[in-house]
Amino acid sequence: MSTADRVLHAAMVAFGGRGYDATSLDDLAVELGIRKQSILYHFPSKDLLLDAVVDQAVGELTAVLWDVVATSDDGWERVDAMVRGVFRLAMRRPELLGLLREVTRLGPPVLIRATDSLDPLIKGATEWLAGEMEAGRVRRSDPRLLAFSVYSTVMGVATEIEVLRAVGVEPTLREAAVRRRELLRFLHSALQPAGLDSGAS
Repeated sequence: MSTADRVLHAAMVAFGGRGYDATSLDDLAVELGIRKQSILYHFPSKDLLLDAVVDQAVGELTAVLWDVVATSDDGWERVDAMVRGVFRLAMRRPELLGLLREVTRLGPPVLIRATDSLDPLIKGATEWLAGEMEAGRVRRSDPRLLAFSVYSTVMGVATEIEVLRAVGVEPTLREAAVRRRELLRFLHSALQPAGLDSGAS
């Protein structure tokens, strides 16, 4: 792994776990066993390091979700597959979702950078939800607002895994599966048109 990649990984873990404000470049240098100047050679400021980490996190998240879009059918199967994809990512890379949670806390301009990067995915989800509404499989509402609401809900529940780790509780696969099932039941109940049984599992 290159020095730049090591710095990115360490920064994602630190920013997503301790928080951006609580992590200094000096801290990262000590953790990595390198000089602070080595970090600054690759990332001339802490803000630029944050930008690079956010770009990497959003890139990995969108790759997972676009893969789900390419490999799942329409209807509830796609919703289920997206939730499962995010939860698998949360278990495998909890620091990544912790970093995205931290971005929300930090607000602009880094939040705008992240949401701009997510915009193609949100546009795709908006168009898909509009089609699902037309087909009668999703309750009618503002599809773009619904896409943001679903994203926020799924990410909020998935990032609980990193919150638990931060306080010293290591969540099990079984516990994550229970939370995932609860979330899917909630989404099915909230989104399905009245009178339909979506068959959530």
